[in-house]
Amino acid sequence: MSPRAQPFPACRGAGSGSAAWPRVRAMAGGLEPHLAVLRRELGGPAVLSVLVALIAVAITFLLWRFVQGRKSSRKAVLLLGLCDAGKTLLFARLLSGRYRDTQTSITDSSAVYRLSQDKSTNVTLIDLPGHESLRLQFLERFKAAARAIVFVVDSVAFQREVKDVAEFLYQVLVDSTVLRNAPALLIACNKQDVTMAKSAKLIQQQLEKELNTLRVTRSAAPTSLDGSATGGPAQLGKKGKDFDFSQLPMKVEFVECSARGSKGEEGEADLEALEKWLVKVA
Repeated sequence: MSPRAQPFPACRGAGSGSAAWPRVRAMAGGLEPHLAVLRRELGGPAVLSVLVALIAVAITFLLWRFVQGRKSSRKAVLLLGLCDAGKTLLFARLLSGRYRDTQTSITDSSAVYRLSQDKSTNVTLIDLPGHESLRLQFLERFKAAARAIVFVVDSVAFQREVKDVAEFLYQVLVDSTVLRNAPALLIACNKQDVTMAKSAKLIQQQLEKELNTLRVTRSAAPTSLDGSATGGPAQLGKKGKDFDFSQLPMKVEFVECSARGSKGEEGEADLEALEKWLVKVA
C-alpha cells in the first residue's frame, strides 16, 4: 500500500504577472489629475519627471513582489509518470530512506519533505496516480500548486512505452496552467540499477522526437486538462524548428536514478542527483 499522509489542499491558479499590467495602466491613468496639479504647483517639468519616475519604480516593484509572492506560494513538487514507473517507491525513499513494497496507487499521497542541507526549507511532495483513467484527473487538481514537477520514466520499459510516455508528457506541457506558471521540470530516468535500462541521453532524444511528431499531428490548443479552451493555439517549442526541451518556458533537466538501488531491498537508493535538484528548486 502506498504511503499516505494528509492530502495537500488544491490551489486555484491566479492570473499571470502580465495580466496585472492593465491594472497598472489604469492606476497610472488615475494619477493624471494629480500630476496636473503638481505640474502647476511646481512650475516646471524637471521635478515632475523625477516624481513620475519614482512612481513608475514603485509600481514596478509592487508588481514584482506580486509575481514573486505567487511563485513562493507554490510549494508542491508533483511526482508524475505512467504506472509502474517507480513513483511511489521513489516517494517513500525520499521521505524515509527505506525500501517499501508498493502497489499501484489509486489516489494521491502527500508529505512534507525537508531538505537535508537546510532543515528549515521544505517542499510538499505529492505522488499522483499513473493509471491512464486517473492521472489527468489528479493533475488537474494539483497543477496550480506545483512549484516543480518530477516526471518519472521507467528506463527499462521505455522503448516499448515511449509513445505513451510522450503522450502524457505532451498533455502536461501544453496545459495552460503549466505553461503560465512554468514550474521547473525534471525527467527522472528511474531503474538505472537494471542492466537493460536506457540512458538519460537516449530517453531525451527519443522523447524530443516523439513530442515533435505529436505537435505536428495534433491540435495544440492550450486547454486545461478538463477540456476547457483558453483562447489561442499553444505552440510546443519554436515554429519551423524540430522540437527540443530548451524551447520550453520552464527549465527542463534529465537525471538518472534508482529508487530500488543496485542491491535491491537491502541497499540504498541512488537518488543523489534528484535530491540535489530538489534543493535547487526549493
